[in-house]
Amino acid sequence: MSASPSQTSDVPTLLVKIFGKDRPGITAGLFDTLAAYSVDVVDIEQVVTRGRIVLCALVTHPTAGTEGELRATVHSWAESLRLQAEILSGTGDNRPRGSGRSHVTVLGHPLTAESTAAIAARITATGGNIDRIFRLAKYPVTAVEFAVSGTATEPLRTALATAAAQIGVDVAVVSAGLHRRAQRLVVMDVDSTLIQDEVIELFAAHAGCEAEVAEVTERAMRGELDFEQSLHARVALLAGLDASVVDKVRSEVRLTPGARTLIRTLKRLGYQVGVVSGGFTQVTDDLRERLGLDFASANTLEIVDGKLTGKVTGEIVDRAGKARLLRRFAAEAGVPLAQTVAIGDGANDLDMLNAAGLGVAFCAKPVVRQAAHTAVNVPFLDAVLYLLGITREEVEAADLA
Repeated sequence: MSASPSQTSDVPTLLVKIFGKDRPGITAGLFDTLAAYSVDVVDIEQVVTRGRIVLCALVTHPTAGTEGELRATVHSWAESLRLQAEILSGTGDNRPRGSGRSHVTVLGHPLTAESTAAIAARITATGGNIDRIFRLAKYPVTAVEFAVSGTATEPLRTALATAAAQIGVDVAVVSAGLHRRAQRLVVMDVDSTLIQDEVIELFAAHAGCEAEVAEVTERAMRGELDFEQSLHARVALLAGLDASVVDKVRSEVRLTPGARTLIRTLKRLGYQVGVVSGGFTQVTDDLRERLGLDFASANTLEIVDGKLTGKVTGEIVDRAGKARLLRRFAAEAGVPLAQTVAIGDGANDLDMLNAAGLGVAFCAKPVVRQAAHTAVNVPFLDAVLYLLGITREEVEAADLA
């Protein structure tokens, strides 16, 4: 059984630091050397960056009268491998981490020293301490994760969101704990999120009414029409269009870069994935089948005698409807709402983003970026994986399996 912090706080310890050119066998060699002095291992940290290793071993103090011999032996071993060694005497383990622990994920394209300094300074300003940093990905974006303690997640998230907007990086802050590894549900918007297109515009192109649809959309953006009004107005312009156009539109849909990787990786991890859309089931049902989605809901174009009637049927999926569907999917999946992730780009996604445990604004309008928990502004949907603590190496390893 491990000793409690109170039992180890005053025990003499040695911090052994090894650094130099990495090669196989260094870790085994160091501990083989230390084993001759019957020390116990209290902590280990090892990092390799561009072929250079930093290995730290915190061990209990050797028996009386052998510390000098241990130091000489470790230095001799290190010199034989052209490594440097430093040995520091002290007592106990690391000081206890402060209450409040979070994971801070930073995405940069590129990630500059200036932006990294600004994020680190803002963490410190909130009373947080950076316990550990490691890289999640080096392409298509640079993604790093900070383990932070000493400050609550919500104020840290608020402070870093402001900093991120100012310096042009994407930052996500989530609380640490077992729940991060628990089964989750990820629900995405479709138009301009899962896919690059606006489905209504693809239909409008075949009906020859792109300009009219664009005008209705603009009126909605100006606040002259709500979503349901604008939906009915735009769909009415499609009246008389032959139903065969559905297959043409499906073939024209372009997935957002990284969409397949995101969904494939999440499914391999046991996540459930769904989509909600103000678009149409004629497209989302096809996406559900093609991508192996667990849930899909959207509006449905009415088709009578092989023609679009210019009407939609069933429950309207609008801003409130998306949040309602997120809750419904979560209940069906058996996943607590706090374990859900929602991704979207438009104002009609805001209720869903705010209802989810983590709301991600993807290449979104400014008002959405400001209101969401976090934002991803690089045009790669699989960058969302890094916000969940999944590394690029893990994604690639899964693809090779």
